[in-house]
Amino acid sequence: MNFLVTGAAGFLGSALANRLAHEGHQVRGLDDLSAGDPQRLDADVLFTRGDVVDRPKLWTLLQDVDCVYHLAARVSVPESVLYPREYNAVNVSGTVSIMEAMRDVGVKRVVLISSGAVYGDQAEQPLREDSVPNPRSPYAVSKLAAEYYVRTIGALWSIETVALRVFNAYGPGQSLPAAHPPVIPHFLRQAAKSGTLVIHGRGEQTRDFVFVDDVVEAMVAAATAPTIDRLVINVGSGAGTSIRELVQQILEVSGASA
Repeated sequence: MNFLVTGAAGFLGSALANRLAHEGHQVRGLDDLSAGDPQRLDADVLFTRGDVVDRPKLWTLLQDVDCVYHLAARVSVPESVLYPREYNAVNVSGTVSIMEAMRDVGVKRVVLISSGAVYGDQAEQPLREDSVPNPRSPYAVSKLAAEYYVRTIGALWSIETVALRVFNAYGPGQSLPAAHPPVIPHFLRQAAKSGTLVIHGRGEQTRDFVFVDDVVEAMVAAATAPTIDRLVINVGSGAGTSIRELVQQILEVSGASA
C-alpha cells in the first residue's frame, strides 16, 4: 500500500513510518520540523519538509496514496494555554486542509491520531469511547474539533475515517524538551543524572501509559480494518497508574531514591 504520514518526524509518526516501510509499503512522510527530527526516519521513508496547509505540496504527496495517517499537530497542553490561536491553526485548520486535499486528489481513507485528553476529568474509570468528552485545555479542544471535522466532512465527501484517541504513549525515541517533558523520560533522566526523583504534590493523579509499539500496532491495523468508518477508538493500556506508582517502579529498576 501507499501511505502518507503527516508529522512523520515526531515520536509516534517516525515509529509508524519506519514500521510501514519495514513491512514493504511505500511511505511518504511530511513534517515541518518544528518539533520533529528527520534523523529518526529510515532511508526507505521518502521524507518531505513542509506544512499541512501547503495545498499544492499536499496534492503532489497524495498522488496514488491509499491511506493518510494524520499526526501533524502541536501537542503541549501548557503551551496551548498560552497560544490557543496557534493550536487552532495547526490542529484544526491543518486537519481541514489535509481533508480538502484528500478530496481533491481522491484519497479514500484517513486515520486521525487524536488524544485521550479530549475526555478531561471523568469520574467513571476506565474511560470508554462513549464517555462524554470534557476537554480542559485548548489542546484538548483542538483535538476534539479535529475529530468532528474529519468525521463530518469525511461522511460528506465519502472518505473513510477513524480517530484513534491515544493516551500517554512512551518508549524509545521519545523526545525530552526542556519545558514540560513527558513524565516517564523525565523521571528516567532524573534517576540517571542525580539518582533522586522529585514528585510535585502527593503523586496521586493517574495516567494511562501505553507503549509506543502497541500504539503503532493499533495505527497499522486502522488502515485496513473493515467496518470502522467514522469510529472513535481508544488506544491505551486500559489501566491507570498513579505518578507515585510510576516512581516506585522506576526506583525498583534504577536503584534511585525518591
